[in-house]
Amino acid sequence: MRSPPDAEAVIDQLRHAVEFATDPQNGPDPGDPAAWQEAQAALALPLAEAAAALGRLDATLATLDPAAAHGAVTRLALAETEAMLWAGGTVLPREEIGRDALDARAASDPEAMRLARWALRRLEGQGALTDLPAFLGLHRSAGTEPGAGGRLRGPDFAQGAADYRARIAAAAELHPLVRGCLAGLLWRQAGLSPPDRVIEPAVYAGRLMAQGCERLLFAPLGAAGRRVWTAGGAVEDRLAGHLAAISVGVRAGRDEIRRLETWAAGARRATGGIRGPNAGRVIAVLAARPLVSAEDVAAGAGISRMTAERMLNRMTAMGVIREITGASRFRLWRANPAAT
Repeated sequence: MRSPPDAEAVIDQLRHAVEFATDPQNGPDPGDPAAWQEAQAALALPLAEAAAALGRLDATLATLDPAAAHGAVTRLALAETEAMLWAGGTVLPREEIGRDALDARAASDPEAMRLARWALRRLEGQGALTDLPAFLGLHRSAGTEPGAGGRLRGPDFAQGAADYRARIAAAAELHPLVRGCLAGLLWRQAGLSPPDRVIEPAVYAGRLMAQGCERLLFAPLGAAGRRVWTAGGAVEDRLAGHLAAISVGVRAGRDEIRRLETWAAGARRATGGIRGPNAGRVIAVLAARPLVSAEDVAAGAGISRMTAERMLNRMTAMGVIREITGASRFRLWRANPAAT
């Protein structure tokens, strides 16, 4: 077995080879599962490393209580959605996406926010991978979906979706992480999304790669994914960059969860002088949710809204948490790991 290429070098090389599909008429079909079997064998070591990293992240989530695990997945999904939109040329900060999810009047491009909202729901587990129209939300769009002029329609989409599912099924012997990389390529070949819409095949592939995980609902690539979601090149080079991005993204996700655990412990120490259990309850709510309103804290901590606001203001003054809107109404808070 030959030595795998340097991960960072491969990613940097692929970043400059952006393309959305490869014409099979120009050479061997890059969607041929046999080529991916060969690449999988050649890259057995980085594949094992990426799979092990994903397993460690899933195991970390499994140690958390259900509320904290759900909050951690949502945090990862917000970061992933931000990165996917960025890869497609749209800059939409995760805090804006989170504000919109809480109906907190995020002021952003409506179409970008619609895609972000869709991606966040799918990365949190909504939508079956076997029903592509429902997964994409096409049943609700009724032919009026904005910004989707390049998408197949009607019988053409149905045929493309059927062909896509058949080609994914033909690759069932591949490792899920390898199949996820192939899935993005096959999606673009099938024309299931407009050519410039990165986020849809990336979300589908992310969900596909996490099949078999206990708590993790998608494989997070994060910022590393921006370099490979649109990358072209030979099959082995594509896969090498993809596996490197998984390893980097998964480690970053696990580090984020650990930072949050460290924050919660530090926040409990910092608020140790506050009498009663309310501070600890508020910290638990903030640890379980990326963004919270006073109403969220009141409901989650079992306290009145007035008490929640008073506690949030006090913890903000202490630097333990941060208010992100700067407004006097519809305020939202988040943990501030940098302070602990």
